[in-house]
Amino acid sequence: MTQNVVPAGQDVRPVVPSQLAWLEKELAAWRAAGLVDDIQAGAIRGRYVAVRRFSLTKLLLFVGGAFIGVGLLWLVASNLDNLSPMLRFAVVTGLWLGFVALAEVLAERRAHRAPDGELSSSPVVGTFRLIAALSFGAVVFQAAQSLQVPAFEPSLVGVWGLGALLYAYAVGGVAPLLVGIVAGTGWYVWEILAAAEDGMGFVLPVLLAAAVAGAVAVVHAGRSLAAFATSWREASALLALLGLFVAAFPYVDLDGFSWSVPVVAGIVVAVVAVAASVVLTSGRARLEAVVPLVAVGVGALLVLWEPPEMVGGTVDGEGYAHAIVSVAVYLVAAGWYAVLGILRDSPRLTALATASLVLFTTAQSFAVFAPIITGATLFLVLGVILVGSGFLFDRGRRRLVASIEGATA
Repeated sequence: MTQNVVPAGQDVRPVVPSQLAWLEKELAAWRAAGLVDDIQAGAIRGRYVAVRRFSLTKLLLFVGGAFIGVGLLWLVASNLDNLSPMLRFAVVTGLWLGFVALAEVLAERRAHRAPDGELSSSPVVGTFRLIAALSFGAVVFQAAQSLQVPAFEPSLVGVWGLGALLYAYAVGGVAPLLVGIVAGTGWYVWEILAAAEDGMGFVLPVLLAAAVAGAVAVVHAGRSLAAFATSWREASALLALLGLFVAAFPYVDLDGFSWSVPVVAGIVVAVVAVAASVVLTSGRARLEAVVPLVAVGVGALLVLWEPPEMVGGTVDGEGYAHAIVSVAVYLVAAGWYAVLGILRDSPRLTALATASLVLFTTAQSFAVFAPIITGATLFLVLGVILVGSGFLFDRGRRRLVASIEGATA
C-alpha cells in the first residue's frame, strides 16, 4: 500500500474523481513497469485531491447570485418610485460597481485562486461576477428609464450583453461570459423576430448566432482563453439544435420575413467569423467551425420547404418526405455534437445532444405521425424509435471511445 505524501511547500490540486481514478490506475502501471517507486508514486498521488465539480455549495451560490441579479432587475422594473430618477440611477450604479469591486477583491485572495490559475476557479468569485454582470443590466435599464427610452427595446438587451462580454474578457470570468452570450443572442433574435414575426425570423438568427459562437469556440480552444471555449461551444450546439428543431416543423413559415440590415449583417459576420476560424486553426477544428454554418443553410432550406397542409387529418407524400428529411438532418446534427462532446471531453455536450434528439423525436412523432397512429400504438412506435436511437447512440459512443483509447495507447 502506497502512502500519499504531499511534498513540502506543494499545493494540493483539486481534480474530479474520474481524473483521480485514471491517475491511480496509471501510477499502478508505472510502479509495475518500474518507472516509479512507491515513494515517488505516493508523492505524485499526494498532490491531488478528489472534488466534484457540481456540488450543493456551487448550486446554492449560483442560484442565490442569479436571484440577487434578477431581484435588482425587478427592482428597476418597479421604478423605485420613492426615489428620484438620478438617485435611482446612482443607487443601482453603486450596487453594480460594488459587486464588481467585491468580486475582484475576492479573486485576488489566495483562498479563491486555483494553483494552475484556472478561470473562475472559485465559485464564490464566480457568483459575485455573475451578480455584477446581471447588475449591469439593471444599470442599463435604469439609465434608459431615466432617459425616457421604452423598456421593451431590443437594443437595451444588446448593450447589456456587450457590457457583460467586455467584463468577462477583462477579468477572465466564465459567469459573466454566460450572461453576455445569453443577452447578446437574445438581443439579435429579438431584433429580427420583432420585425419578421414568422418562423424564419426565429430560425435564421438563432442559427447565425450558433455559427458565430462555434467559430469563437474554435479560436479559443488551445489558447490562453481555452476555458471560454467550452461555454461558446455548448452555446453553439444548443442554438444550432434549437434552430434545426424549430425549422423541422412543417408549418414554420416565412410570410413576414425580409432581408433587413440585421439579417444581412448577421450573415456577413457569421461567414467572416467562420472563415477566420478556419484560417487560424487546422484539422477537425475547421470542421467544428464549418458545421454550424452548414446548419444555417440547411435550416433555412427546411423553412423554405413548406409541405401542403393536412387535408382531412391525413399527411400526404410531401409531408412525409419533409418529416423524414427533417429527422435525418436532426439525427446527423445531434450525432455530430454527441461525437464532438466525446472528442472535446465534454460530457455536458454529449448529454445535450442526446436529450435534444429524444425531445425532437418525441415532438416529431406527435406532430407528424399522431394523426394516423393514435393511442397505444403511437406510444409503442415512439418507444421503439427512442430505444433504437438510444442503442445506436450508445454503440457509436462506445466504439468512438474505444478507438480513441486505442489510438492513444
